[in-house]
Amino acid sequence: MNSFRRYRNPVIVITGLVLPLAIVAIVLPFRSSFADPASALVLVAVIVAVAVAGNRGAGFVATVSATVWFDFFLTRPYERFAITHRPDIETTVSLFVVGLVVTELAARNRRHREIATEESDYVVLIHRISELAVSGAPASLVVEDAGRELSALLSLRACRYESGPPTRPAIQIESDGHVLIAGAVWAVDVVGLPGPELELPVRSGGQTQGRFVLKPTPGHPVTLERRVVAVAIADQVGAAVRPQLRSA
Repeated sequence: MNSFRRYRNPVIVITGLVLPLAIVAIVLPFRSSFADPASALVLVAVIVAVAVAGNRGAGFVATVSATVWFDFFLTRPYERFAITHRPDIETTVSLFVVGLVVTELAARNRRHREIATEESDYVVLIHRISELAVSGAPASLVVEDAGRELSALLSLRACRYESGPPTRPAIQIESDGHVLIAGAVWAVDVVGLPGPELELPVRSGGQTQGRFVLKPTPGHPVTLERRVVAVAIADQVGAAVRPQLRSA
C-alpha cells in the first residue's frame, strides 16, 4: 500500500501525458466526420478525470498533452502544428483554458477535502486526550500519550515533559499558537519552529503546572492549526495533572 502511494502521482502524471494521445488515436479515423468541438469535449473529460485522480501537475500535463495532440491530429492542416481556420483556433484555445480551470478547481476541491479531514482528525485527537484525562488515568500516562501525539503533530525530533513552573526564560508556543521571538511573530508556517528547543506550557486554573520541551525538526513548517491543537492538548494535560498534584 505504501509503495502504491509513493508511485501513485508519477503514474497519474504519465497517464495524463499518454491518455489524451490514446483518445485522439481512437477519434482519429473519424476526424473528418467528428466535429472538433465534440473531440475537445471528450479531451476535457479526460483532463477532468486526471486532475481529480491526481494533482495540479498531472492536470496541467494532461491539459498540455490534450491541446498539443488536438492541434496536431484533429485540426486542419492535419499532422502539422498549424491551424488555419479561426473556429479551430478558438476551440484549441478554449480546450487549453478550460483544462487549466478545471485542473485548478479540482486541486482546490482536493485541498478543501484534506483540510476538512485534518480538522476532523484534530477534534478526535483532542477528544481522546480529554477522555483519558478525565478518566482518572495516571497523570504520567496522560503526559506520555500527549507527548507522543505532540511529536507526530508538530513533527518533532523529541519531546519531554518537565513539571513545575519554568526556571528560566524560554521561547514558547503561546496560547494562540503563535511563537514570539523578541516580540515579533516567528514565521513557523514558512521556516518551522525555532530551535534547538522551545516550550509548550501546560496550564490549569491560570497557573503553569509544567511544560513540554520540544525539539523541532529544523526547517519543517508547522501550520497554525496544528499549533493551536497542540495548545489544546497541553490544556487537557494541565487538567489531568493539577488534580493529581493536589492529591499528592
